[in-house]
This record gives sequence, C-alpha cells and structure tokens, in this order.
Amino acid sequence: MMNVIRILGRKSLHSFGRLGRGFIFLLQILTGIPQLFKRPRLIVQQLYSVGVMSMTIIVVSGLFTGMVLGLQLFNTMQDFGAEQSVGSVTALSLVRELGPVLTAIFFAGLAGTSLTAEIGLMKTTEQLSGMEMMAVDPVHRVIAPRFLAGFISVPVLALMFSAVAIQGGYFVSVSLLGLDSSVYWGQMQNIVDWDDDILNGVIKSVVFGFVAAWIAVFEGYDAVPTSEGVSRATIRTVVHTSLSVLGLDFIMTALMFGD
Repeated sequence: MMNVIRILGRKSLHSFGRLGRGFIFLLQILTGIPQLFKRPRLIVQQLYSVGVMSMTIIVVSGLFTGMVLGLQLFNTMQDFGAEQSVGSVTALSLVRELGPVLTAIFFAGLAGTSLTAEIGLMKTTEQLSGMEMMAVDPVHRVIAPRFLAGFISVPVLALMFSAVAIQGGYFVSVSLLGLDSSVYWGQMQNIVDWDDDILNGVIKSVVFGFVAAWIAVFEGYDAVPTSEGVSRATIRTVVHTSLSVLGLDFIMTALMFGD
C-alpha cells in the first residue's frame, strides 16, 4: 500500500513539475514574440512549413468529413421528413464543433509532431546549447517562431476545413441524393448565425491553436535528448493535445451554448 502511495505521489509531483515548467516556458516564448516582428522572414518560413504543408490533409479530410456528414444526415432526416435541414445541421456541426476540433487534432498529428521532433533533435544534437554559448536565446530564436506559426495556422486551417466540408456535404446531398440546392443553402443562411455560431467556432480554433502549438514546442524542448526520448515526446504531443482539445471543447461549448 505504501509503495502504491509513493508511486502515485512521485508521478503527481512529476506532472505538476512539468506543468510548472510548461507555464514558465510559455512566458519565455511570449516575451520573445515582439522581437519576431523585426524578423518577419522567420515567421513566414514557419507558416509555410507548419500551415501550408498541412493544407493537403486538411482539405482532403474536410471533403470526406462533409461528404460522410451529408450522407448520414440526409438518410437519417429523410425518415422524419426533415431532409431540408441537412444544410443547416451540416454547417452548424462543422463551424461549432467538428471544424475546430478535428483541425486541431490533425494539426497535432502532422505539424505538431513535426515541431516536437525537430526541436527535440536540435536539443539532442546540442544545437540549442550551441546557440546559448553564442549568446543567442534559443527560445526566442527557434521556439517562438514555430509557436506563433502554429497559433496562426490552426484557425485558418479550421476555416478552410469547414468551408471544404460544407462543399462536400453539398456534393453528396444535392448532386448525388437530389436535395434542392436552394433549400440546402437557404436553410443554412437562415439558421447559422455569425456571432453565435461562426465567431464562437473561430474563438475555439484560436484557443485550440494556442494550446496545440504550446504543447508541441514544449514537448520538443523538454524531451530527453535521446532518440527514444524524442519519439516519446512526439507521442505525448498527440495524446496531450487531443485530450486538451476535447476537454477544452466541452468547457467552451458549455460556456458558449449552454443556458
């Protein structure tokens, strides 16, 4: 019994220690962001690496997500004579929930793990230590541009995901299943509200982007400088980001759309 308590205490202290290091690390990143605007090339390079290179999977995933959503909604609502609401329900599901959440999870699996592995390898090969010896702060020079690029990319990719998914739902429900095009778009325009739906979805994606970028760069910077340590850090990036996004999604949904 004492051994179990000892193990739980050790793991709890380790988790709280990592959490504290993560917050201190975040403050260091935020203090270095203003300096980046003097070197916009660093931000542009990372935006291309993190955002543009992730567009393919976002577009393809969004297209098939919208197609599946349109097919399932049409078949289900047809039983109740409510197939005219397919467009509005598809749009609400995407802009409120699926767009921000799935984009953040896809980002963690692709760009997030890439950031973690890149920073972890730089730590393993002592490139970060070499910068410190040359009086260059690696957090400001290496970490901050990657964090900012991830933070900016996720909301943009989420909007792109939702837009492509809505087109995918249109293709299935209108082109394949015969729903009237004016009904699809008309119901969507009447039901979807800018402030209550679209803006809240954008706020979610901004928060998810902040958290996903933070976890990705911290796991790489805090990784054990070995090949095994870097591989475990990439796994933690996906797991921690996914759990954080899902938990935050529930909290934010309750605050935004609850009574």
